[in-house]
Amino acid sequence: MAGRERLHFLFLNIGHFLDHLMMLVYATVAALALSREWSMGYAELVPYATPGFVAFGIFSLPAGWLADRWSRHGMMAVFFVGIGIASIATAFARTPFEIGLGLFMVGVLAAIYHPVGLAMVVQQYAKAGMAIGINGIWGNLGVGSAALLTGFFIDNGGWRMAFVVPGVVSILVGIVYTVLFRAEIRDPSHKKPLATAAPRPAQSRSQRDALIRLTAIVFFTTAVSSIIFQSTTFALPKVFDERLGGIAASATKVGWLAFLVFAVASMAQLLVGSLLDRIGPRPVFLGAASIQVVFFLAMPGLTDWAALLVAVAFMLGAFGQIPINDYMIGKMAKSELRASIYGLRYLVSFAVLASALPLIAWIHKTWGFDTLFYVLAGSAAVILAAAALLPAKLPEPDGAPATAPVPARA
Repeated sequence: MAGRERLHFLFLNIGHFLDHLMMLVYATVAALALSREWSMGYAELVPYATPGFVAFGIFSLPAGWLADRWSRHGMMAVFFVGIGIASIATAFARTPFEIGLGLFMVGVLAAIYHPVGLAMVVQQYAKAGMAIGINGIWGNLGVGSAALLTGFFIDNGGWRMAFVVPGVVSILVGIVYTVLFRAEIRDPSHKKPLATAAPRPAQSRSQRDALIRLTAIVFFTTAVSSIIFQSTTFALPKVFDERLGGIAASATKVGWLAFLVFAVASMAQLLVGSLLDRIGPRPVFLGAASIQVVFFLAMPGLTDWAALLVAVAFMLGAFGQIPINDYMIGKMAKSELRASIYGLRYLVSFAVLASALPLIAWIHKTWGFDTLFYVLAGSAAVILAAAALLPAKLPEPDGAPATAPVPARA
């Protein structure tokens, strides 16, 4: 890949990192700072993140639609600058209502990344599995860094800095991105036709039925896996705060351990990306779901090192599963509609993310986290059953090119 294309891929990866980091700063702030500073229980604070995650889902669909009709590069510039401003504004919150409003605006701007950024990643690569895996690692490192950086700022300067510093960084990145890719913003590359290739024959009824079935599986597993992703990434700092008292006695140490778990688990996406290109999604999906069932069931009652090791194991399965649906959509969707379809996928995903927050708060307040892990094991078992229905080979969309498209210049 040419140097300019590699540079653009780096910006897309940085965007994924910042997207997940900023969406999860509040998870650690609520668990380790506001519960003490504002004298509110964890279960009382969690619902104020809900508007942000609702926006994260709802606004992904119009973001993808705008990107397909205006400019994907332009939308990425809006993302970087906009989410930075929203994050800084959230730092000035003085009441739970104000922080909820700030998190809502963060969610509105954060919604841009997944439908737009992933469409651009898939467009750039003929073999998308490894590219999605690498991009996913950056996103997961953002998840882990949210706990790490927020814990550090809580101990060294206050929780507000955890919103301000990433916000400033994002704005600076957005300015550089706009300058470097101003030509692409004015002349959207995704609207230019790809290298010509003979169209495929019209699909048979059985092929269309297979595509419909696969689409249903993709959106169903997307919804259920979102419960797992949200519950693990949002609640893990609080889980560690409660269960790792013997090895993590400060907010910084809790943040470090959460970061290490997320960082190690994110490496699973490299393996998954490679396997998707080599053997297809079905066996990979079955393996990732099986790992989650086993280790979610093993987690209740564990503390300290045992809890930490099991957390690494179930996060390997949870993070490893993330690229699979994105890979299948990338292979099935037509290029000119890809951002819109990713927008619909993330509308489903993040709508469930938002609904998972009250579930986390209710279960934690009523029964504790052991019950949550049993719920997650059941969710993973449902995903396992759905993955077993996947076909051995993905069907192609109507009118898909007979050969892999030549990667468009970023």
